[in-house]
Amino acid sequence: MTVEPGARALGRPRPGEGERPGGRWVGALSLANLGVWVGWFGPLQLLLARQAEHFTPDHKASTLAVVTGMGAAVSMVANPVFGALSDRTTARVGRRIPWVVAGGAGGVAGLLVLAWAPGVAVMTAGWCLVQLALNASFAALTAAVPDQVPPRRRGMVGGWLGVSQVGGILVGTALATAAGGISVGYVVCAAFSLLAVVPYVAMRRDTRLLPADQPTFHWREFISGFWIDPRRFPDFGWAWLTRFLMNLSYSISTMYLLYYLTDAVHYEGDADTGVLILTALDAVTLLGTVVISGIWSDRTGRRKVFVVWSGLVISAATLLLAVWQTWTGAVVASLILGVGYGVYTSVDFALLTAVLPSATDRGRDLGLINIANALPQVLAPAIAAPVVTHLGGYGVLYALAGAIGVGGSLLVGRIRGVG
Repeated sequence: MTVEPGARALGRPRPGEGERPGGRWVGALSLANLGVWVGWFGPLQLLLARQAEHFTPDHKASTLAVVTGMGAAVSMVANPVFGALSDRTTARVGRRIPWVVAGGAGGVAGLLVLAWAPGVAVMTAGWCLVQLALNASFAALTAAVPDQVPPRRRGMVGGWLGVSQVGGILVGTALATAAGGISVGYVVCAAFSLLAVVPYVAMRRDTRLLPADQPTFHWREFISGFWIDPRRFPDFGWAWLTRFLMNLSYSISTMYLLYYLTDAVHYEGDADTGVLILTALDAVTLLGTVVISGIWSDRTGRRKVFVVWSGLVISAATLLLAVWQTWTGAVVASLILGVGYGVYTSVDFALLTAVLPSATDRGRDLGLINIANALPQVLAPAIAAPVVTHLGGYGVLYALAGAIGVGGSLLVGRIRGVG
């Protein structure tokens, strides 16, 4: 375990500046991250949609929008707060591991609440608990990368985290489909999420903050620290905005995929199976690019060109869904989406870790970046529902998503401090 000094002035290198992460640690980190994504996307891909349809069959889209929107609002607050708390944690096992454990346990509890929810109110409360808890784990796991991985290898580690992300989407969807019922699906996802964090916690590799180095806590300073002035840190501001736009495009594209297959494509088979097939195809091409692109970016030292072009590829896939509303079109779009998202996932993460304003507040700062992941989940339903219902349907919705993605890709050029 490495001791994190209070500041560079102490004369010791910070973790992540010269160390090389071992394969076992990267594997355990990726598995724990996989568990978090299973806990999120088993529900998001299928279970929440089916549950909304079960409780309110005549208003399933609006119910799903309310539930996922409230959960995303909780996520938007929880991630930076738990990240900041982990920055200040002085536990003997390290700063991040206690939050991985607590978050994993809370996520399981939330999934079990969802499994036996009697109505929409309890369903909403359970999903909010899942988002609250799993964001504690996610914030701690994400902050562990700049803690312990040197900048020249973050593209590679970002690639493996991308593998675990898409693996979580695929495994979560598969578990939810194979379970054969809503309640059983939640229970299976909960068990997987819990078991996935065990190897990472058992390794006990973490940075430790000594009590003497812990900054004095003041509520006013703690709260004001969540505002990072983009005028002082423009690269951080542009990185946040570009990620927000790309995730808004992606959220609009994926949140209504089940309904897109049933209502626009008129998929003849079981729609749950159709979502699983598309997710698997997306995963195949993503897995073929995510690690390779991260390593390639590490070796060249270039980040922006990878992010820009991958964002444009993602937008092209989204536009295909707008103009080619058939099963064949959905298959082709999924394959292209995987290529673009694989490159984007690994390299954009490495880019983000290069523009963090403070080495001592990595958890908080990455948590603020993760608002750009959560806020689109709040906004996407508010945008998608009226577009699908009143403003032209799924063609207009996916064209809008593509346009937003193009904007996010092009604005990456505004980041000046990264090659």
